[in-house]
Amino acid sequence: MLSIARTGALARAVLGILLLMSFVGACSAGSAGVAPGATGAAGAFAPAATSGAAGPGSGNEQPGEGNGNGNGGGGEAEFTAGQEGLLIIKNGSLAVQVTDIDAALGTASQQITALGGYAGGSDRSGEGDEAHATVTYRIPASRWEEALVGLRGLGEKVLTERYSTDDVSAQVVDLGARIRNLETTEAAFQAIMDRATDIDDVLKVQTELTKVRGEIEQLAGSKTSLEAQAAFSTLAVTFALKPNPVLVSQEQFDPAVEVNEASASLVSVLQALATAGIWFGIVWLPILLVLGIVVAIGLFVVRHFRRTGVDGGTPLPSPEVGA
Repeated sequence: MLSIARTGALARAVLGILLLMSFVGACSAGSAGVAPGATGAAGAFAPAATSGAAGPGSGNEQPGEGNGNGNGGGGEAEFTAGQEGLLIIKNGSLAVQVTDIDAALGTASQQITALGGYAGGSDRSGEGDEAHATVTYRIPASRWEEALVGLRGLGEKVLTERYSTDDVSAQVVDLGARIRNLETTEAAFQAIMDRATDIDDVLKVQTELTKVRGEIEQLAGSKTSLEAQAAFSTLAVTFALKPNPVLVSQEQFDPAVEVNEASASLVSVLQALATAGIWFGIVWLPILLVLGIVVAIGLFVVRHFRRTGVDGGTPLPSPEVGA
């Protein structure tokens, strides 16, 4: 009887935990649209969203810095009042025209390293004047503008420049709240595990603990990834040589292309003449013939009346004798 009562109490406890998990999941799903600074599950993170209005590049400490632990879980970097600024992921690309690719690469590497960044990847191809190199730099978000200014100055001309931003502050706040709720559920399951004596009950609770721990690790990984992307912006820089005008002119001139273009122009002119001849023969020639016939008839009638007026008119009186 005692074992049955203990099993029933354990079952009720597990049922209560499952209901709590359902409630926590509903609250976490509903908190996705809550802006930073709102009350509720995400209220503990409110100071960071309201105290730091400045974005990346303002000189403020970025999320993930000054903590010493960027991993998820209990020791993860939190979005607190000590880390001012929004969590913004910034990606960009820059293409500059340089006179020496090797020198530009060396100077760019020194500049990015001095700012606390590093090269995440590179690609170089082409020969001679067609050679170019592309390097992907990871730059601290607070030093983004400094990096852009320095890299622009390495070339004679900026060919292209573009970047995009994505504010993930609300996502990080929501992930943190969901992680803490799951950790509370995990602690409750662990307490039940410590009191359980039946093998079946232990296995059931262990299954739930494994499931909750998996969800915590998944959410913590997503949160850490977003914080890392926001802490270090990504900039792909392409260094290209200035083209030689003589070579460009030679490459632009192609006799075969010119012959083809001239032939196409001649064909177009002949087609236009043929089209005009067809229209003239089918449309305008009959019209002109009809008009010519009408004009000829008109001239004939006019001449006939003139001739009739001269021949059949009143004769002139004869002059008198001796006049």
